[in-house]
Amino acid sequence: MANDAYIRELGEKARKVASTLAGLNSTCKNQALLSIAEELSANSAKLLAANQEDVTAGRAQGLSDHFLDRLTLNEQRIENMVISLRELVNLKDPVGNVEKMWRRPNGLEIGQMRVPLGVVAIIYESRPNVTVDAAALCLKTGNAVILRGGTEALRTNQFLVDQIRAALTRAGVPADAVQLVTTPDREAVRSLMRMNDYIDVLIPRGGAGLIKTVVENATVPVIETGVGNCHIYVDASAEIEMARQIVLNAKTQRPSVCNAVETLLVHRAIAPEFLPLCGADLKAAGVEIRGCAVTREYLPWAEAATEEDWGTEYLNLILAVKVVADAEEALAHIATYGTRHSEAIITSDYKLARYFLQTVDAAAVYVNASTRFTDGFEFGFGAELGISTQKLHARGPMGLEALTTLKYIIYGNGQIRS
Repeated sequence: MANDAYIRELGEKARKVASTLAGLNSTCKNQALLSIAEELSANSAKLLAANQEDVTAGRAQGLSDHFLDRLTLNEQRIENMVISLRELVNLKDPVGNVEKMWRRPNGLEIGQMRVPLGVVAIIYESRPNVTVDAAALCLKTGNAVILRGGTEALRTNQFLVDQIRAALTRAGVPADAVQLVTTPDREAVRSLMRMNDYIDVLIPRGGAGLIKTVVENATVPVIETGVGNCHIYVDASAEIEMARQIVLNAKTQRPSVCNAVETLLVHRAIAPEFLPLCGADLKAAGVEIRGCAVTREYLPWAEAATEEDWGTEYLNLILAVKVVADAEEALAHIATYGTRHSEAIITSDYKLARYFLQTVDAAAVYVNASTRFTDGFEFGFGAELGISTQKLHARGPMGLEALTTLKYIIYGNGQIRS
């Protein structure tokens, strides 16, 4: 009951300020974003100190290296937060945009206008940048937000939210536009998932376990962000040097994130030349290969892949590799084991590239590029709330437009219905 009362209080505060936020003009919201950027820049040393406490505690708890990587802040990552905030300032505010108007025979003019969702709740794990991205995106779109980050990042998130709220107050925006669930009690999360009276949409961002728990237990509408079991298919016509660079980047540039490649599919015609070269690249970078029987003929040092490996999101320096007969076998493998996140083909065959783009069921499909680009900032959205792998309301990196909905506006001059 205590958790219910606590979450309800947060919900009441968020709902109370939601109407005010919906009416803020773009200038006011942009000034608030710049104020947050200034606050983070001015207090980066204190932020790093708070984060180091979380990292030290996490290491003592035995958190994995990839988990600690997601938790850790450094000067560059803080600077990226600041850059993202300033990038959002330069993006068009979708709120109030009338997307289309039409006139009916009776003289009514009907249109669709973009408006905020209202109160957004976000449950996420480990990555402190989500705290800033979520607060900024919700602010720009006129939404109140309730944040529940992982307990392993509580000190970092508390410091960030304190700075954000101070910046909002300085900019004349209600501080309760951004609130953080500070209790580590998991029952508070269950309360959050069922607070239909106050929360309009709930967005989980994290591993498969978190997302499954939210989807199965929430009564609040959920936008599901996805697990990233991402694939790269290297076709027989692929340029080998290009393919080597793309695969190495997609696996090693930051292996602990959802858009890193987890399975490499290689056409059997190119495998004898490509796999020894690419395998050497990956081995030198510390990647463990788990391969099919044919893969192990070319990479005898590779571990034998199991059925479980094809469906695993490793989030680590591990890559499953399979040699396939053709593109159709690659597509069938992706359809069976993919998570509808990000998939890529490396090919010089234009017709096949088009077929791959049309056939693969995923939020982002690439031709001759790394899956690591599935990201709101890289797509020009300034930031993102996550990668939606569902098909209703939002799909792919969730930027500003994904945090709005449409309402109909109707202009009349006295019409009545007969």
